[in-house]
Amino acid sequence: MRELFLAGGGAFLLTAAIGTFLVPYLRRVKAGQSIREDGPKWHKKKQGTPTLGGIMFIAAIAITGLALTWPMMLDGDFTFLFVFVFALVFAVIGFIDDYEKLKKKQNLGLTSKQKFLLQLVIAIVFVLLLRLFGITTPNLYIPFVNVSIPLPEPLYLVFAAFVIVAEVNGANLTDGADGLASGVTLPIAVACAAISLLAGGLTGAGIFSAALAGGLLGFLLFNFHPAKVFMGDTGAQFLGGAVAALAFVLDMPVVLILLGIIYFLEALSDVIQVAYFKLTHGKRFFKMAPLHHHFELSGWNEYKLFFAFTGVSAVFCAIAYFAVRLRYSI
Repeated sequence: MRELFLAGGGAFLLTAAIGTFLVPYLRRVKAGQSIREDGPKWHKKKQGTPTLGGIMFIAAIAITGLALTWPMMLDGDFTFLFVFVFALVFAVIGFIDDYEKLKKKQNLGLTSKQKFLLQLVIAIVFVLLLRLFGITTPNLYIPFVNVSIPLPEPLYLVFAAFVIVAEVNGANLTDGADGLASGVTLPIAVACAAISLLAGGLTGAGIFSAALAGGLLGFLLFNFHPAKVFMGDTGAQFLGGAVAALAFVLDMPVVLILLGIIYFLEALSDVIQVAYFKLTHGKRFFKMAPLHHHFELSGWNEYKLFFAFTGVSAVFCAIAYFAVRLRYSI
């Protein structure tokens, strides 16, 4: 337990320290965000706010996590490294996307097909590595009823790849208002740290989760409304990859439905909007997708969005925690 507090506190302080230097630097090099033309009109005032801020909590998690899990890795527990490297590879995709946007001075980076293919390949490689090292099983643990359903390896691989890509894109869609992705992901990180303690005491996954929570709390010092910096696709894809990786390392991907409820709803709203638009030849189901934009156009300000979405995430994370307790006979 002490190590978890050290991970969270260390990542918080490091993120705050890095951000103190990184934000002015990003301003100096004019790494400003280009705002979507089809987004809410009042978002235009955010034009030029520095992006790439996700670098600060990624660096803090790396430093804190490696320092605290080094003894674990010497004993053969590489779960921190698995989760961090997997999330980092997604962050690299996000960084390429951010860089392209900054270079072109518009909100257009990698194409959706390019991102999807890269994400799919990474997801498949990650799951194969987890199976190779025996970290996960091809069994779907069902919360509440405490049963596991075995799947054939090929079917499990398809399922896992779909879940991971959906989770990463859900996190990316959630990052559309000040502090939103950070706030929504914070309770997920806390819940994963608590579940990792149930699963086997102090583990690399637990250290990563605690460091993630601390890093996000530190990032909110700069990202809470009105945001001084955005995490960019670099940070958002890191978060999606991290949450997905934690669920698979803990061998309970189905629990992502509860843990990532906001990611799920944001992605679902986008799918519904597109499908409804095509089926009705131009009509819209939501005022704007993804979901948080619908609420913005319904009169919610960014403070209300942050606290409402973070609150919903926290409630569902608490449910997820209690839903898996039977698995560990607690």
